[in-house]
Amino acid sequence: MKANQIGINTQKAETLAKELNILLANYSLFYQNVRGCHWNIKGNKFFELHVKFEELYNDLIIKIDDIAERILTLGFNPDHQFSNYLEVSTIKELKETSKDTTSIESIVNSFSILITLQRDILKLAQETEDEGTASLMSDNIREQEKLIWMYNSYLG
Repeated sequence: MKANQIGINTQKAETLAKELNILLANYSLFYQNVRGCHWNIKGNKFFELHVKFEELYNDLIIKIDDIAERILTLGFNPDHQFSNYLEVSTIKELKETSKDTTSIESIVNSFSILITLQRDILKLAQETEDEGTASLMSDNIREQEKLIWMYNSYLG
């Protein structure tokens, strides 16, 4: 059994890296969608949502970097091409980003997609005894479950 630089089986690390690259693609599309919501939101909740969307995309860019660096830590390269992201991402580009309800619903749906992907990666990481990836996924899941509750509360 050949191990990588951090002692994880190379084949298992490669599988994890592939799944993390798919997650990276989804985060990248989500990030850009939230930027669109931030830029284009209109209506009587503009000031409130404009700030919230900025907080969210600032957090997402950190998570994107964490995922890319985890892929590098596993010994592989993070994908960086948007054309590839568009091919593998379950999250799709938003066309409409100016309406509060539509934007919030899209954010909730995107978080649900991310949580599902991260739970699958968490299980794989645990089976691989990759505590670093497992911890990253667990932290993201916990935080995003709370955000789903909060955004759904906003929707009423």
